[in-house]
Amino acid sequence: MARDYYGTLGVSKNATPEEIKRAYRKLARQLHPDVNPNEEARFKEVTAAYEVLSDPKKRQVVDLGGDPLEPGGGGRGGGDPFAGFGGLGDIMDAFFGAGGGAGGRGPRSRVQPGSDALIRLSMTLEECAAGASRELTVDTAILCDLCVGSGCAEGTSPTRCDTCGGRGEVQSVQRSFLGQVVTARPCPVCRGLGEVIPDPCRQCAGEGRVRSRRTISVQIPAGVAEGMRVRLAGQGEVGPGGGPAGDLYVEVEEVPHEVFERDGANLHCSVHIPMTTAALGAVLPLATLDGEEELEIEPGTQPNTVLVLTGRGMPRLRSSGRVDGRGDLHVHLEVVVPTKLDARQTELLRELAVVRGEDEPTLAHNGKGGGGLFSRLRSGRGHR
Repeated sequence: MARDYYGTLGVSKNATPEEIKRAYRKLARQLHPDVNPNEEARFKEVTAAYEVLSDPKKRQVVDLGGDPLEPGGGGRGGGDPFAGFGGLGDIMDAFFGAGGGAGGRGPRSRVQPGSDALIRLSMTLEECAAGASRELTVDTAILCDLCVGSGCAEGTSPTRCDTCGGRGEVQSVQRSFLGQVVTARPCPVCRGLGEVIPDPCRQCAGEGRVRSRRTISVQIPAGVAEGMRVRLAGQGEVGPGGGPAGDLYVEVEEVPHEVFERDGANLHCSVHIPMTTAALGAVLPLATLDGEEELEIEPGTQPNTVLVLTGRGMPRLRSSGRVDGRGDLHVHLEVVVPTKLDARQTELLRELAVVRGEDEPTLAHNGKGGGGLFSRLRSGRGHR
């Protein structure tokens, strides 16, 4: 079912181009995202309706009962045999390049959608884990508040381009051995718009937008990681002619942590313990993202043992932006062997070695059957 473009702008089907333009400018002042962020969707509908009704060819399609913004929406007639290609002009473009055919597409709209913008935000591991609310300063194009996107000085309006006659393109004829070749290119005076602004707005110089530095609030969810982006709809660059703004993306740059190393939702850290603690066991305090935890070292703990604290890692962020549980904290234990001993310490260790029968150590083999490494080597040489 075709959309009611006239109803969207609040004008009758007999409205003149000037009445359509005035209606659009009035609604744009009320609905533009910079003025009324909650009406962004309706602003886009109003802009689309203006683009259609300000184009004579598209307006004719609407008057015939079609919808020029829908595939194959060319009216109630028998159907456009070239609808799948977007019209005969697109077929000529496919073979000869843009503007290769004699038939033009008409002027393009002055109102164009804006581009997206990107800003990078540095965050600590703690902020990534808990989420953060930030005030960001951005420098983007915003709607010109003096002309409200029209680009014209107050009380004036665009006029038809005399060079192209309002078509937005100029044609040239060249002779070749195949005959006459007609080519079309955008009008150099109006840049394909079909109209010019004789008295531009003094603030935006006819662009309908100006650059401005402003401050916006952004909520970063818990669980974000390096390279993730938060999308702020309609906070990017306002388009030419006051067109709808693009989106602003906030990209996270995670600052390396001095203790924890991140692996997705899991965290890793290394803890050095004395060899006596590894042998006797102990309960030690360990700083985590949630505060201090008790780390239990079992007696006889071996080097490179990894203890896992379940649920003490990073929040798992789903694609929907919701947190789904947390990862784990992996604690890697490194046993520290003293390099310098005084006389008393040396004496005690020698006594311990005697008690344990380790005063004459041998290199043990890790395989089955036991036996010292040197004895196995000697036995191996004896069979040669």
